[in-house]
Amino acid sequence: MSKTTKTALSSAILAGAVATAMASMAHAGPLTQEEGKAAMDAGKEKCYGVALAGLNDCAAGPGTTCQGTSTVDFQGNAWVFVPGGTCANIMVPGGRHGSTEPLDRDRPA
Repeated sequence: MSKTTKTALSSAILAGAVATAMASMAHAGPLTQEEGKAAMDAGKEKCYGVALAGLNDCAAGPGTTCQGTSTVDFQGNAWVFVPGGTCANIMVPGGRHGSTEPLDRDRPA
């Protein structure tokens, strides 16, 4: 097998794996209480305002109902788990940062 064929095959396998992972996240339900506790026990913290649309971990208020339902990039009331102590250091476009508390910015209309 040539190097070009190996590279193309590896790229196709990787693309398939990424597509499968993205599809499963898009249809994921809300985090269970046990999953949330396990993340917190592992030193994770909720970080608001840093998730891309559809990639939030769970609801935070109006505009989100469960995992993957945020509709605006960096939606202020949608959160994701991040390593503890890192949230405030996460920068999003416009020089803004994540927050461990819900934000009033970038909420759906």
